[in-house]
Amino acid sequence: MMTNNPNLKGILFLILALLVGSLQAVAVKTLGGKYPVLQMVIFRNLVALPFTLLFFRLEGRRGLPVTKKIRSHAIRGLYLFLSYTTYMMGIAALPLAEVETIRFSGPLMITVLSVVFLSEKVSLVRWFALAVGFGGVLLVVRPGTATYNIGSLFILISVLFYALTVLSTRQLQLTESSATMAFYSSLMYVASAIVLIPFTMAIGEQAGTHSSLAFLLHPWQIPTLPHGLLMASLGLVWAAWTYLMARAYSLAKASIAAPFEYVSLPINIMWGYVFWSEVPNLSTLAGAALTLASGLFILFRNSRERQ
Repeated sequence: MMTNNPNLKGILFLILALLVGSLQAVAVKTLGGKYPVLQMVIFRNLVALPFTLLFFRLEGRRGLPVTKKIRSHAIRGLYLFLSYTTYMMGIAALPLAEVETIRFSGPLMITVLSVVFLSEKVSLVRWFALAVGFGGVLLVVRPGTATYNIGSLFILISVLFYALTVLSTRQLQLTESSATMAFYSSLMYVASAIVLIPFTMAIGEQAGTHSSLAFLLHPWQIPTLPHGLLMASLGLVWAAWTYLMARAYSLAKASIAAPFEYVSLPINIMWGYVFWSEVPNLSTLAGAALTLASGLFILFRNSRERQ
């Protein structure tokens, strides 16, 4: 039977993970004009923390996660906090299709940082493919034009810190479990948000503030029950996404499953249209095509190099 094929099962888990993960963007965009981003970050991670301990138990361990690399965990957690927070700020100002296309610049960021910090070797062909992909991102961002939106900058910053997270994860995973990393990163999320709260409150939201910055500077308020549940659901979404992604890549070969991560683009285009009547313009579709082609080519090259 086809369902006994582990690669097919892994791909199905991956697509389900992307569908579940996309609900986070929908929730953030829905609440972005009503509550500050740091309030949502704290809600999300207070709900997520118990799940990190559950994952720790599922790894066959007891008690609380203990580590000798607390500094490395703190740095990784800070990278994740900055990546997630700037991602949410970008979502407040951009259509979901543009957000997802810009996030496809991740391979370029990771490659550049791998060369700089890990001294990895990259072929000229791969550099060319990455340049093509980044050209696609520039088509979407359109810097220097009247249509440029500062929200694009926040998404690019988010991708940069995500790339730094990937590099730090590569180093930590040699000795640390996934649940341990998730636990300490969630703690760092909460700690970082608490540190920033007094500064954002002191600055306050000003008239005419760009929607991305307004999302950071909104005054705190007690959420309504539906909104509170929606904020809390971000933690549940994170937990479900973590589990489904782990299942996907434990069943399917990475080289086979990874190309299906680009399914996130049509998923987000769908949500953008359903909830906000967002229709991607031609430059966004052209940029998406270039980044998709670049990413798929790099994945194809990587799979051939490993054979």
